[in-house]
Amino acid sequence: MGHLVGKDLYRHLGAKVDGLTVRAPWNAALFAILKELYSEAEAELVVKMPYGLAPLERIARVTGLAPDDVRRRLDTLCPRGLVMDVEVRGRAWYAPSPMAIGIFEYTMMRTAGATEGDHARWARLFHDYLEDGAFYRANFAGGQRVSLMRAVPHEGAVRPEEYVEVLDHEKAVAMVESARRLAIGICSCRHEKSHLGEQRCAAPLDTCSSFDHGADYLIAHGFAREVSRAEMLDNLARSRALGLVLNADNVRRGATFMCHCCGCCCNMLLGVTRHGYPNAVVTSSYVAASDRERCLGCGKCSKRCPVGAIPRVPDPDPRFRKHGRPQVDEARCLGCGVCTLTCNPGAMKLHHRTQRVLHPEDLFERLILQCLERGTLQNQLFDDPGSKSQAFLRALVGGFLRLPPVKQALMGDALRSRFLAAVKAAAGKRAPKELVDA
Repeated sequence: MGHLVGKDLYRHLGAKVDGLTVRAPWNAALFAILKELYSEAEAELVVKMPYGLAPLERIARVTGLAPDDVRRRLDTLCPRGLVMDVEVRGRAWYAPSPMAIGIFEYTMMRTAGATEGDHARWARLFHDYLEDGAFYRANFAGGQRVSLMRAVPHEGAVRPEEYVEVLDHEKAVAMVESARRLAIGICSCRHEKSHLGEQRCAAPLDTCSSFDHGADYLIAHGFAREVSRAEMLDNLARSRALGLVLNADNVRRGATFMCHCCGCCCNMLLGVTRHGYPNAVVTSSYVAASDRERCLGCGKCSKRCPVGAIPRVPDPDPRFRKHGRPQVDEARCLGCGVCTLTCNPGAMKLHHRTQRVLHPEDLFERLILQCLERGTLQNQLFDDPGSKSQAFLRALVGGFLRLPPVKQALMGDALRSRFLAAVKAAAGKRAPKELVDA
């Protein structure tokens, strides 16, 4: 790869970040972010290191850098969340952080070694990048079905006769009660918007919830503090009272985080409302519907909906003359249940969706399906950026996987399980079972 300096180095770093699990298109705003956060020595390491998880010894071999030099650079990157690290059987494994969940979140969650001036500067840089819209187009304009987060219904939002069918991964309380370890940190989106003067809600900063492996990572690097189960349940109750959307890790098993989102601050919800991509957040398996006979026409549900999915339509009934009758836009509705929280007569409730929603089984499946949809899976399969033979395979396999019929077939119900099993078996030969099954 040779010795890179200046803008060329950061252009290569941008390409590396763009080739991970979430696309991050290059522009002047991304260059400004990377130049601000990474030194040239740090950028050089990330450009040369494998795309996926790798131990220090392999990183040194792949990059051609001395192990001590690699360790020094990693020791500056990991505490800032620019490289993610996880320990398995006493051995550390490292991977470059994607833009989300990664560079943005960990930068805005940092408290140690960062001043208010730093956060204000970083908030402006990320705002300039996200407002351009290229990030959302790259990740959602193709109708992608696998996003980072999925909505979780609030307790009591689902119709009583259907509640018995709600699975544990759709119950926020069940996720908290089954977790081994819990942590709460600063909401990165709300922190960003507070520095920009764009926070219009009364929600506090300390809401971001993490579980198990996610909690381990955030606590180890000072991004969050460990909390008791009782405090985490209080956090849920507070978010319910504030009408925040619960958005969890988009997996059915082993969720690592739950965000408590407001419509004015959450960048993923703004992906729906401001940038026009309903698939920026994966819906729950439920959708809101109003019982016409019970509805009083007060208009509260429309006002509370964080994504504007409940417009009012004209209706001659006297109850609806002032505000109109609520009509749920099912394609836009998240199935979060916020609209049900202030519906005194209980007219607005969540019902099962008729169309099945794709929620990956675990983190491994989510990452693989994300990469497949976004055209970067070849980088995870052949992860050595300095190998000419792997570069050829990345180009060959990447071109094949980008063919619409191939992608559609692998994402379909008939082949998806076999495809994921094959990728998992291959990954198991390169990494410990604990990492693949995490």
